[in-house]
Amino acid sequence: MLYTIILIVITLLALLLTVSVLLQSGQGQGLSGGIAGNMSANTVLGARRTSDFLSKSTTYLGTAFLVLCLAANFFIDRGSSNRSVITGSNIDTSAPASSPADIPTEQPAGN
Repeated sequence: MLYTIILIVITLLALLLTVSVLLQSGQGQGLSGGIAGNMSANTVLGARRTSDFLSKSTTYLGTAFLVLCLAANFFIDRGSSNRSVITGSNIDTSAPASSPADIPTEQPAGN
């Protein structure tokens, strides 16, 4: 049950992280320039704060994503069996030993 909840939260974090990364400005202006346009009052309209918010949110979302992915490993339902795959195999290891009569011998070629 807890594993399912963690997977749902991881999925939501992945979507938010994707949106956060795509909204950030790359080499051009990105969202911070798109909101304010090409006006000279970019700082007045909060373009710089938008960029700071997206950068910090990417860091926090990425950290939360990583931590939850690692935590999910401990909550995986592994079933009630704690047997090893090797010890649980159905290979018959008690094969009968071969007797000397079972081993084929070479006969010399006749003249």
